[in-house]
Amino acid sequence: MNTVTPRIFVAATRQDEGKTTTCLGLYHALNSRFKSIGYIKPVGQRFTEVNGLQIDEDSLLMEKTYNVRVPLEDMSPITVGAEFTRRFIEAPDTSLLEKKLIQSFDRAAWEKDFVIVEGSGHAGVGSVFNLSNARVARLLKCPAIIVTRGGIGAPFDEVALNLSLFQKEGVPVVGVILNKVIPSKRDALIDISRKSFARLGLNVLAVVPIQDELRHPTVRQIARAVRSEFLYGSRMGGRRVQRIMVGAMSSRNAISYIEPGTLLITPGDRDDLILASLLEVVLNKDHAHVVGILLTGNDPPSENLMRLMQKIRTPILRTPLGTYEAAAEIHSMTVKTEVEDADKIQLIQELIKKHLDIETLLANCKPLQ
Repeated sequence: MNTVTPRIFVAATRQDEGKTTTCLGLYHALNSRFKSIGYIKPVGQRFTEVNGLQIDEDSLLMEKTYNVRVPLEDMSPITVGAEFTRRFIEAPDTSLLEKKLIQSFDRAAWEKDFVIVEGSGHAGVGSVFNLSNARVARLLKCPAIIVTRGGIGAPFDEVALNLSLFQKEGVPVVGVILNKVIPSKRDALIDISRKSFARLGLNVLAVVPIQDELRHPTVRQIARAVRSEFLYGSRMGGRRVQRIMVGAMSSRNAISYIEPGTLLITPGDRDDLILASLLEVVLNKDHAHVVGILLTGNDPPSENLMRLMQKIRTPILRTPLGTYEAAAEIHSMTVKTEVEDADKIQLIQELIKKHLDIETLLANCKPLQ
């Protein structure tokens, strides 16, 4: 196994804390220091089909963003499908999985100056098939960093819990990244977090302020979340949704609630609300506040209104879900960074490069012995 190339394992205290965001930003920050950087996500849970292969979505994002020059099947060697865990429990044998991970890592590290290894969830994820994040980090001889949310009490407790599993596997944790920090609290949090995590022997590598732009989904992402179809305007599915407005009022009152980046959710038979929203689009043209309309239920708009929607440049979606059910689905959805999100990726790159203590990180990235 490769025991020379510097590497880091990016872990977190839970899902959706910012591992992929960190990896995207870290890769960009390292580009100015290294000629060639590898990336691998050893165990993936969210995947898509690419040329007959199950490839983790984050691996695909990294490849398309940076042209990593590592075979996709090695960037995403193990994906956990619906029956994966059941099959392992019935025939528990980790040896083949471990061999596959090591071989893929070696390919990811081939002729590279640095390798980023992205974990999946908290330190214990994967324990059911003997490949927890902590164990994988040990197997690939990676020191680790832990990404957690902003705050004082709960983040410290969660990091301490994850740290114990890494320590059990003999994996040193370089430090922590506090992510999604409320900007007004960032300065105060920097000092107190350094003092707090020093008690665990950990460096605070970054305190990254939350950016609203990163939390805003596109119309296309919402369409997938509520299992809807585009009736019209699919080419404009990349518009950012900043606000959800549920059409449960008169059209006269609804107009006053329309703000920039509004997606209207309304039953398909509320012709008055739909017409009022379309009128706002027509009157304001390129500066319209309505970025899309989601029609709910099984009752379609009138034929005249359907013809009008076809002529107006704005995304129109239809879902069989009820209005409040659709709104709840949108409210609970996780907004992931996607390949098409060039604006978000650039913002992530700038954020991590600005706030990350890269020198401390690089001083602790030697392969484990």
